[in-house]
Amino acid sequence: MTTLLFLPSADLGLRWLRFADDDSVLAGQGVPIGDDAVVAVAPPESVTLHWATLPVRSPAQAVAAARLLVAEATATPVAELHVAVGDEGEGDRPIAVVDRGVMAGWLADLAVQGVDPIAMVPAPLLLPRPEDGYVRAEIAGLPLIRGRATGFADEGMVTDLVVGDAPVELLDDLLLDGWLARVAAAPPLDLRQGPFARRRRIGIDWAHVRRLAVMAAAVLLVTLAIDLVRIGKYSFGADALEARAEALGRTGLARGETVTDVDRQLTERLNAVRGPGLGFTTTVAAAYAAVRATPGTELTGLDFQANGDLRLSVAAARESLPTDLKRSLERAGFTVNAGTFQSANGRVTGEMTVTRR
Repeated sequence: MTTLLFLPSADLGLRWLRFADDDSVLAGQGVPIGDDAVVAVAPPESVTLHWATLPVRSPAQAVAAARLLVAEATATPVAELHVAVGDEGEGDRPIAVVDRGVMAGWLADLAVQGVDPIAMVPAPLLLPRPEDGYVRAEIAGLPLIRGRATGFADEGMVTDLVVGDAPVELLDDLLLDGWLARVAAAPPLDLRQGPFARRRRIGIDWAHVRRLAVMAAAVLLVTLAIDLVRIGKYSFGADALEARAEALGRTGLARGETVTDVDRQLTERLNAVRGPGLGFTTTVAAAYAAVRATPGTELTGLDFQANGDLRLSVAAARESLPTDLKRSLERAGFTVNAGTFQSANGRVTGEMTVTRR
């Protein structure tokens, strides 16, 4: 249910009309009791109404344009006025102007009574907008009259001056009750906008929170399952590669050899084939490369030791060449121990030992 709460006007205090779901209308005095939604009704003498064509792209643009129109139509500084814009679904849009202090006072008085209205509508806008002439009705003891672009309290001589010879229709009570119920559900203009807009209370929807928690837990479980599947896949793949490597390694061992550690056994066999240290082939190849790089030197003997050392017998054309050969071998990554070289018959001869560094 929705309740229209009429603010004090002239000698009238707080009054209310309540519209039930079964189309019945209840009336009373003072502050309504209950938790129903309340729409406050501002007295007509405190609100000035205008109608104008305004931008519809955004509420801010419409209010800005309305403030410019109001500034031209009133002597009161626009900064002291509260301007609100509504929409009746037609070309011209209603503009309500009320003093900021009055508006703040209404809301403060209602707050003291424990009422926070969901909207506040000017009293003349409770009447439907006529196609022609004026409509008249009395609502909660408040006589009102409205035309296409006017709305005010029905006050005898003033009404006659404004209305003139235009037709005035007195609204039927049944038609009026139906219209008031529509206005209570969707006011054509709400004064509670801009600085006086109703503050929204932030409530926690625990059911929604629980659903989000369940969804988050499901996402985490799915992510964990994906990681577990990936880990299992990598583990099985690693085991398969290890088994394949071991099978390939077995083919490099001697036939009939008992396999305990393929890695270590292949290393032992490789050492036995190539020799200790860097092996015979690698060490001799490096020695020959150094001799070729040192013109005037030659090898007269080779002796590959059981510990991987290579003993070289060297003959050179000049005294300096053995030293050059030694440096070339050292640059190749070996440790070279040179013996005593002797000169005889125009040749320099001696020995040096090449060791893995």
